[in-house]
Amino acid sequence: MPGPDRWVIADNRAARDLVGKNETHLKQIEQALSVRLTARGNVVGIQGDEAPAERARRVLDLLAAWIETGVEVRPETVDAALSAVTEGHEEEFRRLLDDGVLTTFRGRTVRPETVGQARYLRAMRTNPLVFGIGPAGTGKTFLAMAIAVAALKAKDVDRLVLTRPAVEAGEKLGFLPGDLEDKVDPYLRPLYDALFEMLGLEAVARYRDRGIIEVAPLAYMRGRTLSNSFVILDEAQNTTHEQMKMFLTRIGRGTRVVVTGDITQVDLPPGVSSGLLRAAELLDGLPEIAVVRLGRRDVVRHPLVQTIVAAYEAAEENAAPHEA
Repeated sequence: MPGPDRWVIADNRAARDLVGKNETHLKQIEQALSVRLTARGNVVGIQGDEAPAERARRVLDLLAAWIETGVEVRPETVDAALSAVTEGHEEEFRRLLDDGVLTTFRGRTVRPETVGQARYLRAMRTNPLVFGIGPAGTGKTFLAMAIAVAALKAKDVDRLVLTRPAVEAGEKLGFLPGDLEDKVDPYLRPLYDALFEMLGLEAVARYRDRGIIEVAPLAYMRGRTLSNSFVILDEAQNTTHEQMKMFLTRIGRGTRVVVTGDITQVDLPPGVSSGLLRAAELLDGLPEIAVVRLGRRDVVRHPLVQTIVAAYEAAEENAAPHEA
């Protein structure tokens, strides 16, 4: 049996995946837990005080379980494992590996990568209306799209309706070239990107031609009743109170709705409050409605995004007292 200062993984290949290129994964753990980790073959030495050393061992156990299933360990996976151990959510983290949503046309299994994302998925599976609120990179739109496509493939819904407000973020819509469809297309591009990832270009074109998938600006929802559909409203922080009310009252029978947005990136004119923020306040806690708030620990893009989000959050917290 290895001593308390040694941790062993199955083989050298698994060890290479765990420690990362240039031992970057071990360095993440060292920095977060104030321990010293040294890798020799399939053995990792752990040096540090008893409590952080034990936490490091538990993080390594979680990452080893991830590797055993053949899933790649990335820097954001290490961050998620660290959060799970620190916050006491280890069993929830282990269950992430069993929570596949669907397989994309390229053969990739879409699954949650953080405990927060798993809760978001659970909310979308069990509630007809879900608000997913969080910073960039937390998978709000991507996971909603995965749930929507899975529902379409299972014939739980007849079509997908994907929409977002065409609000300028520093650019003027009228100066873009082309007709109205050409002008709004850049605003809808992130939705197309997620669709292409799930279904492939040809399948998306086929579904659109048959009216099974509709991608349109929010203004096109007025006066309609959306029945037997899975509807995603993206970038909802840029809706006004009136627009959000209009959208939510479009919900018909058999329809499921996910509303996503980042309340730190509102592009509305000064003095105009976000419909997303107001709706979340009004509807949180009501039956069959879930409001899921994701944080920087749920960011699964480049690790730099998590650092950027944290820096902006800190700056906004420091500025708040001066603005009061």
